[in-house]
Amino acid sequence: MTSIVNHLGQCVADVERSRRFYEEVFGFRSWYEITLPDQPVATLVDLTPPLGVRAVYLRRDDFVLELIGYADAPPVPPDRPRAMNDLGLTHLSLAVDDLDAVRAAVVRCGGSVLDHTDVGMAVMVRDPDGQLIELIPASYRDHLPPWPPE
Repeated sequence: MTSIVNHLGQCVADVERSRRFYEEVFGFRSWYEITLPDQPVATLVDLTPPLGVRAVYLRRDDFVLELIGYADAPPVPPDRPRAMNDLGLTHLSLAVDDLDAVRAAVVRCGGSVLDHTDVGMAVMVRDPDGQLIELIPASYRDHLPPWPPE
């Protein structure tokens, strides 16, 4: 059976703010965007309309990040910090050329750096909505086993 990773979807409070963050900090490029009708989306995502869904698709190499905004849905309760051992997806990991420059860009573009997580070769940051992102140096990839496995 074949499966292909299509995209990773992330709910955001402000689609334009998040688009700017991922484009300016990490070099994602806008691919396309769609405004979706409440039905059948409400059924698919198990929410009650009205929703007002707008999805913006960003690309970085072969990775696609979908930023989803719900303009008409009722506000969600304030989020609680997710622990790394919470079940489910915990973070996005991005390899970058210059950790210090990216840390500065994260703050400049509305995110935050979790300085207490800095272990020298990696640090955690949060995007403007609190999404956890692990930053590692691009050189780390030089030490990975070959893909596909031999």
